[in-house]
Amino acid sequence: MEPEAIRYEEKAELLKALAHPLRLRIVRGLLVCGCRNVSCIEEKTGQSQSCISQHLSKLRAAGVVQAERSGNEVYYTVVDRTVAAVVAALLGEREEDYR
Repeated sequence: MEPEAIRYEEKAELLKALAHPLRLRIVRGLLVCGCRNVSCIEEKTGQSQSCISQHLSKLRAAGVVQAERSGNEVYYTVVDRTVAAVVAALLGEREEDYR
């Protein structure tokens, strides 16, 4: 596959990972508030722990977020700063307002 085709494939995968309202909301929350654990995301979204974990798993698999364990807690952060630009453009916000 040519390099340009690979690039488009990678960007399409990023968009697929963000193409769910809850995943988009989770990612925006991480960008605005920084590191978050599942309990905090659960509180902010009103969704169940299992639902949040399922969506975080998809975001991790796509390389959008990473997890870091601290004691009994796992904290999630956005890894790819390209995501901030995409989310800001989608929501009509300024990327500079994200952490």
